[in-house]
This record gives sequence, C-alpha cells and structure tokens, in this order.
Amino acid sequence: MKVAIYAGTFDPITNGHIDILTKASKVFDKVILSVAKSTGKETIFSLEERCGLCEKSVAHNKKIEVMKFSGLVVDFAKKVNALIMIRGLRAVSDFEYELSLALMNKNLCDDLETVFFVPENKYLYLSSTMIREVVALGGDVSGFIPECVEKALKKKLKIED
Repeated sequence: MKVAIYAGTFDPITNGHIDILTKASKVFDKVILSVAKSTGKETIFSLEERCGLCEKSVAHNKKIEVMKFSGLVVDFAKKVNALIMIRGLRAVSDFEYELSLALMNKNLCDDLETVFFVPENKYLYLSSTMIREVVALGGDVSGFIPECVEKALKKKLKIED
C-alpha cells in the first residue's frame, strides 16, 4: 500500500488544499492529511478544531484520513509508514521554500520522497492567511473554502451572516 502524507497547519483548510488532496488520492492508496500541532505559526483554530474541520471537509473521500501530529514530520511519516510527502506548489515563489523543505526532509529521512502537486488555476493564489483576512474584512470566500469552514471562521471571528 502506497501511503502519502500531506502535512500542514490547515488554519483553515481551503478548497486549494482539498484539490491537492483529491489529486493525491488518485495516485496513492491512502493519503494522510497530517495536521500539525505546532509549526511556529500562531493559529486561529485549536488543533482539535482544525482536525474537525479537515475531517468534515474530506469526509467524501474514503482514501483520505485526518491525523494530528507533533514534532518532525519525518518522524510522523515513519510512524505511519508513509514514504511520500505531498506538497502543493502555487507559484514560482513557493518553489524555493518547498525545495528547501524537501531537501531537509530527505536529509533527515532518506526514504522519504516529496511529490509536488499544482492546484487548479482558481486556487493558485489562495492561502489560509488570505482567507482569514478576507473573512475578517467581510469579504465573500464561499467559493474558496468548504461551507463548514466558512461558518466556523465567521463564528471564531465574531462575524454575523
């Protein structure tokens, strides 16, 4: 069984993330959406909230499993017997950062390979940070995040519909 992991903060998960997961699930037997406890970023949602939103958002795809982790992603990959790390590339500006991550992970675990997926054009510029900012300023993000995520984000930011 070919197991891949897609690790990140997912604060919140977006349709761009889901697009990458869907593409990966067509290539691998199982994709573990790995929600990081701590990444050095300050999150708006707790780990449990992020996991719950991820689970609701990918429930339709039985090849995707949501798991939380802490520590090094390479250690988590070993624990779940994953040999593939999924990463999304939105723009050339992502490449340098993603390449350095892939090289460090390869240095830490020689068996771990990184596979890059590119999201659909309509999601190329999306980021969780951008989604949080647009919602906070009253913008419409309904086409870019699952409905459950939009509701949770508006509730968290105390924005009325």
